[in-house]
Amino acid sequence: MKESTLKNGEHVSSGSDRTNSAPSRKKNIIIWLMAVGILFPGGYGFINKLIEFFKTLQMDSGGKFTIIPILNYLIVACGMTCLLIWAVAHGMFRDIEGPKYSMLNREIELEQLEKETGASKHG
Repeated sequence: MKESTLKNGEHVSSGSDRTNSAPSRKKNIIIWLMAVGILFPGGYGFINKLIEFFKTLQMDSGGKFTIIPILNYLIVACGMTCLLIWAVAHGMFRDIEGPKYSMLNREIELEQLEKETGASKHG
């Protein structure tokens, strides 16, 4: 099993990354297939409902009061989509397990530092 430690504020792994390249590639393919399998049907349903909404607006004048809440929803949805794309492009989802290990390693380092400074004050 691959062990990981924190050195100089960086997450360093001891072990060969070459052995994990095939499973990592397979994992990435599965993730992309799942994303496409979820996003395309969801996007199709969303666009279909949006088209139905605009057709209803053209036929009936009673539903025009709903245009502002729907536009607000679309603006927020576009903003969240841009934020998600930005996060993926900047690698925010590459190492989601790393922060918890670095937090634990920093806690151990702080406890050791606290023991050392406490011993030097009393010694």
